[in-house]
Amino acid sequence: MPQHTPSPRVCRDCDGHASAVITTGTRRSDGTRVTLRVVCPACQGTGHRAPAAGLAHTGR
Repeated sequence: MPQHTPSPRVCRDCDGHASAVITTGTRRSDGTRVTLRVVCPACQGTGHRAPAAGLAHTGR
């Protein structure tokens, strides 16, 4: 009987691509480009869903 592995809980906002590197267009004196690393604000760069412990449940 085949066993299925559970699918990883991927962040809904970034779809698992939690960080990106963006070039600013300027160059350093050695010729390399200046970059900025930007992370997903929802999962803080992990790529996985955050636990729902901090969320309040409203309604019934």
